[in-house]
Amino acid sequence: MHNILGLDYPTLWFLVIGAVFTGYAILDGFDLGAGALHLFFKKEESRRVALNAIGPVWDGNEVWLVIGGGALFAGFPEVYATMFSAFYIPFMLFLTVLIFRAIAIEFRSKEKMLWWRKTWDIIYSVSSILIAVLLGVVLGNVMQGIPIDKDFEYQGGFFNLLNPYAIITGITTLALFMMHGATYLIMKTENRLHTKLRLLAKNTSRFFVISYVTLTMATLIYLPQSAEKFRLHPYLFLLPLFTILTIINTRRLLEKGVYFKAFLSSALTSALLLMTVTVNLFPNIVLSTINPAYNITIYNGASSEKSLGIMLTIAAIGVPLVAAYTTFVFWTFRGKVKLDETSY
Repeated sequence: MHNILGLDYPTLWFLVIGAVFTGYAILDGFDLGAGALHLFFKKEESRRVALNAIGPVWDGNEVWLVIGGGALFAGFPEVYATMFSAFYIPFMLFLTVLIFRAIAIEFRSKEKMLWWRKTWDIIYSVSSILIAVLLGVVLGNVMQGIPIDKDFEYQGGFFNLLNPYAIITGITTLALFMMHGATYLIMKTENRLHTKLRLLAKNTSRFFVISYVTLTMATLIYLPQSAEKFRLHPYLFLLPLFTILTIINTRRLLEKGVYFKAFLSSALTSALLLMTVTVNLFPNIVLSTINPAYNITIYNGASSEKSLGIMLTIAAIGVPLVAAYTTFVFWTFRGKVKLDETSY
């Protein structure tokens, strides 16, 4: 079996996909959070400023989702097939609200009628909330497992996915994105809107802390086996420890008014949470609640060694290019938002 730096191809591809989805959570997380907060802004100018804060970057951020989906399909086709079968309705809802969110951003400012703008404001905000919650629901089900048989076919129904643990995970994801989005908007705004966002950032960070503590307790109740890997490898306790420290640090930096560092700390929180999920799952990707022997792992769900080797080469070229483009866009549109005739 081929390997690089002591890691075989399936493990490397698993890490690449994890890194891409982490990038998506960090980047699209803040603009989904900004959308979730949109209806808290009452003035037309405030809503326009908030929209234009994410205007140059929101569609580029979603590229990471496309890359992640493509990488999953290419590297682990069994996982892709099983997950899209099991989560068919949530994914269709996700795509629907994703489309409506994009339409709302683009259409909102095309007409000046008050009812027109309010309608698209509501669609934009509700879509952002639903996307965040749906992503969390999917993640929650992945963490606790789904009923798949020996042929990797889903044996449950839609309402099996709406279980308490998945819903708590969905709410926690929304809370994280709202805190992340509020922190980003603070950096992009000034005057009264900036002041309001400082308060919103503190409130959303409290919401996230409460949600995170609730999710942690729910994990211990619903997934007691998740602690087994940490007992076997005590050094892994550094992950939840660092996560708690970054959450505390984000709150501290928000209180001090150091917003760029608070944003980086919030992004690191997202990354550490996903790393914890990855460590819990590895080497599995999809857990079967029917029989652990039916789990889809990085080995029985992977493409051929040759395919993985070729795709790793392509990823080594393509992902840094997308990362460089993302960095360039953020650097180009850095600073406070200024409205003009070309603004949303």
